[in-house]
Amino acid sequence: MFRSYAETPPKGWNSWDSFGASVTEEEVLGNAEVMAKSLKDYGWEYIVVDIQWYEPLADSCAYHPFTELRQDEYSRLIPAENRFPSSRGGLGFKPLADAVHAMGLKFGIHTMRGIPRQAVHGNSPILGTQKTARDIADTNSICPWNTDMYGVDNTKDGAQAYYDSLLALYASWGVDFLKVDDIADSKLYGTHSGEIELIRKAIDSCGRPMVLSLSPGPAPIERGTFFQRNANMWRLTDDLWDNWEQLYDMFGRCGKWSAFVGTGAWPDCDMLPLGHIGTRAAADGSEARMTRFTKEEQRSLMTLWSIFRSPLLFGGDLRKLDDWTHSLLSEPYLIDAHQNGRDPKEVYRKEDLVIWVSESDTRKYVACFNLADRPVGLPVAAREWLQSLGGELHEVWANRAVSVTDAETAFIAPHGVALYISK
Repeated sequence: MFRSYAETPPKGWNSWDSFGASVTEEEVLGNAEVMAKSLKDYGWEYIVVDIQWYEPLADSCAYHPFTELRQDEYSRLIPAENRFPSSRGGLGFKPLADAVHAMGLKFGIHTMRGIPRQAVHGNSPILGTQKTARDIADTNSICPWNTDMYGVDNTKDGAQAYYDSLLALYASWGVDFLKVDDIADSKLYGTHSGEIELIRKAIDSCGRPMVLSLSPGPAPIERGTFFQRNANMWRLTDDLWDNWEQLYDMFGRCGKWSAFVGTGAWPDCDMLPLGHIGTRAAADGSEARMTRFTKEEQRSLMTLWSIFRSPLLFGGDLRKLDDWTHSLLSEPYLIDAHQNGRDPKEVYRKEDLVIWVSESDTRKYVACFNLADRPVGLPVAAREWLQSLGGELHEVWANRAVSVTDAETAFIAPHGVALYISK
């Protein structure tokens, strides 16, 4: 059933790459307005508030250890009113979600796995059970990079009731997308299968369709079938930023995970650190900036993510969306491959030349990537894939018709891609 919540890979915006842990209601609404005006017609629809929305003092990408969080009487975190003023009076995210929905978009939030430490220390009650936060917490299960939560022991009476109450709250707010962190690949404990299953059951019973995204990665490929059974998205990497080394690494990960791509269950290459990023999110201490990826690297990223059919969560500040970045996000052939592609797979890799193929109802795709630091030509092995397109070819990024001979004799720019389609 839950696979129908994401029959095609989700597309949207996430606040992390621009605002880190400190996004405000005004910034969320500003980005939503741009998406509704400029990108909704191209299938972009999710607006996702990332981590620490419950922390009043959040001001950057840094986490404040053991800081006080906003919490209701049933051990559930709620928005910080100083950052999300429409949440005052116990309204939570419902007013913000309503505003996003009124624009024809969908609303999402990030949450950490587990139960707040402060709820455990205060032994707060849990809605729907006589058990308390202390009864269900696993205080030996912690996140190494964030102190907000203890894990929930899925074997304890009351554990399911806690997650049921949490997802019922999110459903009452109008949440359409839930990103759960420290769960796909905990840096200390691996995959938290028990808590994933609790969350899966809680979403299934909450009465609202809700896409489930699991972070961070790398998710272990030996658990691929488990992820397919329980989630709509799961991360293949830790946080991806705008450097070539990380992008290079994703080619190997996508090649291994392509067999798990399927309706409603999408291996996730992580966000798109494109456009204007790092306003309050630069973990390396750098200033706000336009992406460090070259234009060739940006085309390669968008082509790989699209042909592989990874979810697309844009991280730039949409209020500063430039024409170049908009052209990447609205490229019609990438949209077709991403939303309608079938059987995407890597068919060739030798040294730094990689070829991916896919097809939709209307055309076939052959993407030739140059991962080298110098221009390279296509190998002889590429001919059969180019010929499979039949007749005249179209190279998307050059926006011109070419023959197979033209393609074979052309050079691909360093870190670049040539995307050929049948016309």
